[in-house]
Amino acid sequence: EYKKVVPRGFTRLLGKLSEITDSGIEVHFFIGNHDIWLTDYLQNECGLIIHRKPLIAEIFGKKFFIAHGDGLADKSIAFRFLRRIFHSKFLRFCFATIHPRSTVGLAHVWSNKSREVGGTQDFMGENDEYLIQFAKQEIKRTPDIDYFVFGHRHLLLDFPLNEKSHVINIGDWIQLFSYAVFDGKEMKLERF
Repeated sequence: EYKKVVPRGFTRLLGKLSEITDSGIEVHFFIGNHDIWLTDYLQNECGLIIHRKPLIAEIFGKKFFIAHGDGLADKSIAFRFLRRIFHSKFLRFCFATIHPRSTVGLAHVWSNKSREVGGTQDFMGENDEYLIQFAKQEIKRTPDIDYFVFGHRHLLLDFPLNEKSHVINIGDWIQLFSYAVFDGKEMKLERF
């Protein structure tokens, strides 16, 4: 995110987000691994509510734990190493000194490569899905959570933790065209 530059090609989306928030509808944005250098632009210019940490909220009597999922439980060494690099204030400063003509293109290439390599992944099984393991630990501390809602794995998943609680991974809007809907009683996964 640059202080004085908006990347070409995204202004219509930013305008639509602003229109939605200007009409009084709250838009919550959960920072993920492709958004770590986001500062205050979407908040100040478009009215989005930015979440850098998980949110626990009660909605119509159901308790939600909502987070992107990035960094919650992935223990791989490569992931932690890359995460430290991308969260480095010094490296963020260095990157910001380079002209956007170079850095925006580089960021798109990196992001697209990351999506190609990671892509939409298959369910690895209950014991190997780190967000399910995270939810199992969290439910011990906060047993009244009804829904753990994540997006990081880009996996379309409704996994029952017990008779009351579910892990919902909403998939993605690029390849799976998926999202989750809470109707006031239950959460369902949908596609458009």
